[in-house]
Amino acid sequence: MSEICVFAGTTEGRRLLEFLAGQDVRVLACVATDYGETLIPRAENIAVSAGRLDGEAMKALFAGRRFELAIDATHPFATAVSENIAAACAAAGTEYLRLNRQDSSADGDAVIVESIEAAARFLAEHPGNALLATGSKALTPYTAVPDYRERFFPRVLPMETSLRACAEAGFAPAHIIAMQGPFSVDMNVAMLKTVRAQWLVTKASGDSGGFGDKLEAARLAGARCIVIGRPEQASGMDFGEVVALLTGRYGLRDVRQIDIVGIGMGAPGTLTHEASDALDACDCMIGAKRMLEAVGRDGVARYGEIAPARIAGTIAAHPEHRRIAVVMSGDSGFFSGTKKLLPLLEGHRVRVIPGLSSMQVLCARLKTSWDDARAISLHGRAGSVVPEVLKYGKVFALTDGADALKRVCADLCDAGMGDARVSAGQRLSYSDEAVLTGRAAELTETDCAPLSALLIEYPARPRPLPVGLPDEAFLREIGENGRTVPMTKSEVRAVSVSKLRLTENAVVWDVGAGTGSVSVEAALLCPAGHVYAVECREDAAALIGRNARKFALRNLSVVRGMAPEALAELPAPTHVFIGGSSGNLRPIVEAALEKNPGVRIVVNAIALESVGEITATMDALDFGDGEIVQLSLARSRRVGRYNMMNGLNPIWIAAMQRGSAENED
Repeated sequence: MSEICVFAGTTEGRRLLEFLAGQDVRVLACVATDYGETLIPRAENIAVSAGRLDGEAMKALFAGRRFELAIDATHPFATAVSENIAAACAAAGTEYLRLNRQDSSADGDAVIVESIEAAARFLAEHPGNALLATGSKALTPYTAVPDYRERFFPRVLPMETSLRACAEAGFAPAHIIAMQGPFSVDMNVAMLKTVRAQWLVTKASGDSGGFGDKLEAARLAGARCIVIGRPEQASGMDFGEVVALLTGRYGLRDVRQIDIVGIGMGAPGTLTHEASDALDACDCMIGAKRMLEAVGRDGVARYGEIAPARIAGTIAAHPEHRRIAVVMSGDSGFFSGTKKLLPLLEGHRVRVIPGLSSMQVLCARLKTSWDDARAISLHGRAGSVVPEVLKYGKVFALTDGADALKRVCADLCDAGMGDARVSAGQRLSYSDEAVLTGRAAELTETDCAPLSALLIEYPARPRPLPVGLPDEAFLREIGENGRTVPMTKSEVRAVSVSKLRLTENAVVWDVGAGTGSVSVEAALLCPAGHVYAVECREDAAALIGRNARKFALRNLSVVRGMAPEALAELPAPTHVFIGGSSGNLRPIVEAALEKNPGVRIVVNAIALESVGEITATMDALDFGDGEIVQLSLARSRRVGRYNMMNGLNPIWIAAMQRGSAENED
């Protein structure tokens, strides 16, 4: 097994060791202090050497152990240490690789000096308190400033050696800030204001060293930065390049920690502690821009992506990020992109963190339960709440667009449900949150905030299931030249629809749709699908549209034209019902097969000639498993004291599908 040595002690060094932990390579991690050892990830393949090594000690280490590679991830200002590592590698014939820290530039208001001694000389000539964020190893130059004990406040690591260095330099305990970073902008601002600092002395340590956050904090606190310029770095690689090299050379796995975080409604108050901790720990956030703005952390990289494939692509393109938070609005398991994203993250350590959903928050505001509500999403989708409200009585709906409330209420009113109670939760959890409640008939002209959440409640009323709806449920009228628009009768419709074997997301062609009774039932049964009602008669097509509006069906489209020509631009069907073919049965079936060879087709016929056409088509187009059912019906009619049966014309119902058993499986 290959063995490499990593000189760590910096953020980059710790991240590199996290990448190497558990991999098929032995690692010796060298850190200068016992405290640094506590920050190294625990893994069977990682051994730790704690203690400062001079040049001779490094040469002895390399002579005793034959490392294939030594990675120098020490601080950019530790130039002497880097020189010793490079010399030891050269003496032992070990490959040396410098892991460079990403650079950051100071703003125009900062004072740039070449050393800590120069910073001390500048402070001696300029009054005001100073927060010293340059560490404990070089405090002596500051003691040359006459009033340093009153003006200066060193910030050092909470270690005995650091505190001893402060005491030896003459700093009083009340002036010593002993804390472990990283420090956020807010924390830096609080410290600067607490010590009433006019100056913040820092090294140009890069973003991973919190340099950008220090600059921003000084600006917010009304202080100026004194920046000790970074020594010129030796040629080397950035973090992503080092990971790519190790992955390719040693066949390592690029396993990263990815947290998919449900952030609630977006306001900080709806974040769970678990979600907040994950966001605090990450070095990269990915998600919608509005969500990144709501929960973004200072100094953390952000990438505005929504589509799961693009999120996965962003992760792959940035190997420098080792702990990634993908932020999802609301709950990560409630109408979330998490479902599609998870399969794209195989090979990484993935954690899914739930959040508060808008359904929970809205129902809490209304003091009602949500366990008895049907949850649907109209976000970016065509559809109507009416079938769901009729079926469940209590429906929660996610919406988008300022006119969403108007559209939902108009659908309810068109379906005769104007007295339904509708509650709209707008900008839930924010300071301008509003919950509007009223009858659907009262809210048809009311705008709402985009991305609102609705709760619709309608008095429970037993209603027939959408199979074999009574004929009276449909609008009927005399059409052109006094001809009645044909309609498939209730009993025939029930058998025909059952033979179609519809699925929830079916794409249905209803050819020769007449009044649209089959189209309506199919659309009600397939809320996630779509029905195309094809009709050549203008009056019948208009009637289908009226029936679609009566049932508030947004997944039913009327196609005016003669089949098969009218079918050319339609999407591939999963199911086809042919109620009338005008002598074009075979071309219609061929058009369906061309778009989907496995389509299921049901045909109704009342004339013997049509039955012959059906059997000829089934034989010619190789429907081996086709079947034909004859349906004879009679309905009772009251005559005086007696009930007499009136016979209806026999109906032939043909069902056909190529390789039906395989398709059903």
